[in-house]
Amino acid sequence: MFLHEGLGSVDLWRDFPDRLAAASGLDAIVYSRYGNGRSTPLRERRAVSYMHDEALETLPAMLALHGIEHPVLVGHSDGASIALIHAGAFPDRPAAVIAIAPHLFVEPPALASIAAIRARYESAALRERMARHHADVDRTFYGWNEIWLHPPFADWNIEDYAARVRCPTLAVQGVDDEYGTMRQIERLQTLAADVRLVRLEACGHFPHRDQPGRLLESCADFLRVSPARTR
Repeated sequence: MFLHEGLGSVDLWRDFPDRLAAASGLDAIVYSRYGNGRSTPLRERRAVSYMHDEALETLPAMLALHGIEHPVLVGHSDGASIALIHAGAFPDRPAAVIAIAPHLFVEPPALASIAAIRARYESAALRERMARHHADVDRTFYGWNEIWLHPPFADWNIEDYAARVRCPTLAVQGVDDEYGTMRQIERLQTLAADVRLVRLEACGHFPHRDQPGRLLESCADFLRVSPARTR
């Protein structure tokens, strides 16, 4: 089950889900969350709890809909945080988690980058590119951007959930990620039961775009040796 980033969608995974499914021999389900892609446009302001809501309510419903009891959750950025919250809340359910550029807590450099991208979005070029992938691009962008810059969000933290994750976990971070530092995955390794770290050089916040070959190899190797095959 693939869980995209905060401004992501089915389209923006590119061909990575297909390639990982082929390399691992596992089926793949990819969907755009509420407010993103071609799913229902956002109708209200996002709450500080929006990732918790996805992990504790929407994702269980999606898994039940497809009859999946022990998923491999592949999440990127917000999607990785959603995967970790779910795995911490329901530790016996996931077979494995692949957390790509996860957020466990809010870092000042991330907030600076999120503030900076707003200016880029309002300069039109970024908005035009994003509009190809979202039904209501303004609601998608501002719904994500405004909640991250909302002062109470600075205290957002999922370390309590990370500490309850028991399934094998692969944590991937780009060295040049403008939205998170190595502290995120290093902290995850200290908290969760079974975490393998992958640090990608010459890689920003989008490993499936910046280092697709290395990311695919790391994920496929992890799935070959994890218990995901036997669950």
